[in-house]
Amino acid sequence: MTLDGQKKSTRKAAFAARKQVFETQLAGQSALLSEFLAGHRSVPTAGYMPINTEISPLAAMAEQSAYGEVSVPVIQRAGLPLKFALWEPDIAMVDGDFGAKIPQDPTFTTPQIVILPLVAWDASGNRLGYGGGFYDRSIEGLKTKGAILAVGFAFDEQEVDAVPTEATDQPLDMMITQSRVLTFG
Repeated sequence: MTLDGQKKSTRKAAFAARKQVFETQLAGQSALLSEFLAGHRSVPTAGYMPINTEISPLAAMAEQSAYGEVSVPVIQRAGLPLKFALWEPDIAMVDGDFGAKIPQDPTFTTPQIVILPLVAWDASGNRLGYGGGFYDRSIEGLKTKGAILAVGFAFDEQEVDAVPTEATDQPLDMMITQSRVLTFG
């Protein structure tokens, strides 16, 4: 099977697992993310606006915003890295690409911690996204500006034995789920 075929097959299985756990999710799913961020209160942090059946980081993002900058990704266009616009819980939002909300009047910033949504992940710190490469390009670019911490956030049930990877895929530094925190490399 080709790499593209492997990624497509892995995505399909992970979407099904994520949907099943999303439908039975309980409150407090971002408690460990909040606990992690509590140790990094003044560090500029990027979260994300959850779409479809993604685990929601919003409660942890709201807590973090009381102590420092929190931003959300904004897609510029295909083939480019993301930009990160400042966010706070009551900011005016509009529909962005892929159905994710973005700030109505964005002010861009550079995060040092990026919380990444994903479709699947593995115990080696590999992440499978939606296939556009936006986060891979963004993490790679942010690394040229200084230290960056790439933190995956997903359900335990999205873990797979091995994520098919290619040279442009950026590994995670950490993975946080609703029940555990893993550090890689």
